[in-house]
Amino acid sequence: MSKLSTNPYKGARDFYPEDKRLQRYLFGVMRSVCERYGYEEYDAPLLEPTDLYLQKGNEEIINEQTYTFKDRGDRSVTLRTEMTPSVARMVAGKRQELGYPLRWYSIPQCWRYERMQRGRGREFYQLNVDIFGDDSIAAEHEVLLLTADLMSAYGATQDMYEIRVSSRAFLNHVLTDKLGLSPVVQKDVTSLIDKSEKMDQADFRAKLSALVKDEGGAEVLENILAATDISALPDELQDNSSLREVKELLSACQQAGLQNVRYDASITRGFDYYTDIVFEVFDTHPDNNRSMFGGGRYDNLIGEFRVEPVPTVGFGMGDLTLQNFLELHDLLPDLATETDLYVAVLGDTYKAALDIVSELRQQNLNVALDALDRKPEKAIKTAEKKGIEHVLFIGQNELDSGEFSLRNIVNGTETKGDLETISQQLLSR
Repeated sequence: MSKLSTNPYKGARDFYPEDKRLQRYLFGVMRSVCERYGYEEYDAPLLEPTDLYLQKGNEEIINEQTYTFKDRGDRSVTLRTEMTPSVARMVAGKRQELGYPLRWYSIPQCWRYERMQRGRGREFYQLNVDIFGDDSIAAEHEVLLLTADLMSAYGATQDMYEIRVSSRAFLNHVLTDKLGLSPVVQKDVTSLIDKSEKMDQADFRAKLSALVKDEGGAEVLENILAATDISALPDELQDNSSLREVKELLSACQQAGLQNVRYDASITRGFDYYTDIVFEVFDTHPDNNRSMFGGGRYDNLIGEFRVEPVPTVGFGMGDLTLQNFLELHDLLPDLATETDLYVAVLGDTYKAALDIVSELRQQNLNVALDALDRKPEKAIKTAEKKGIEHVLFIGQNELDSGEFSLRNIVNGTETKGDLETISQQLLSR
């Protein structure tokens, strides 16, 4: 029989207590900021019918990156790769019962069978924030404000990241009306543009020319994609309605104090369901100058369930890319254990010690009780491994005298006194 591995499934993670502590911090900030904006938390099954992803999505993800299998009823099911199809299904299911604009968020676990790299695993958690039922530019503006407040809540300043905004509707206008490309070619071109950041420029240019075929058209498109300011676009495109909305959004962001939001025509996002304004958040650190997360408007996805469409704007932020960003910018806080006190019994004092520990817990102290009657040095060593700062020993002498000694094993100090003194010392930290 082969030896069992102690490693988790490739691309997935074990969460030891210190890892879970970090996760709770990350998720806690997410929940706090989202709820400050009036968003409510929801959830959905990890397993969905495969048809949900086949209806509207990214073909590469569907064909190559899903965990798809047949259940015992011979139904094709898929571990969710993202939350958007699920939340669209949920909103469609109760469309007439919900109050709009609807503000929802979730932090689900997702799975994708993809090549692992920094900031990408096969298992990940992702904050999803969506506002349903608002077709005005105010929805995009709110989502970008929330994004900025979220980054700020983690300690990030605006120079640490950049929000780049574009429009799929404007790109579709260029591909259709200016270049005359068919819907099939448009889809391929959009997919190529989405991957351009990771491609060699010569390779991108060659593939773009092969798709567009008209060399002049390919050059026109390249120039448009290179624009980092709307004013740099050709004059005949300036009056496009989608582009005007982008201008309005950028102006609103500037007025709100967001100085790190700019136009980038090359931002397309990878999913087919995006219909208009899209955005991505980039790390500006030279060691990680890449897109971290993004989102945009998708007005038609709910309509795929044969109900009236609901205009929607949202984004998703992965926990791995966020953690990498915070580590690189030295923004991760020192997270102490939730346990306030480690109590160790000496001799046959367990029952009496349990009463004392119970009293301490009733005062909102988190107390771990070591009933093994070990040498003090071993109990202290255990507390050190757990990162618990304070240790209290309870033996017969302490029970008889009613005086205890609280030891701080980090700085070596001791506090002596009755149980009330000990508890007040811990509560006043």
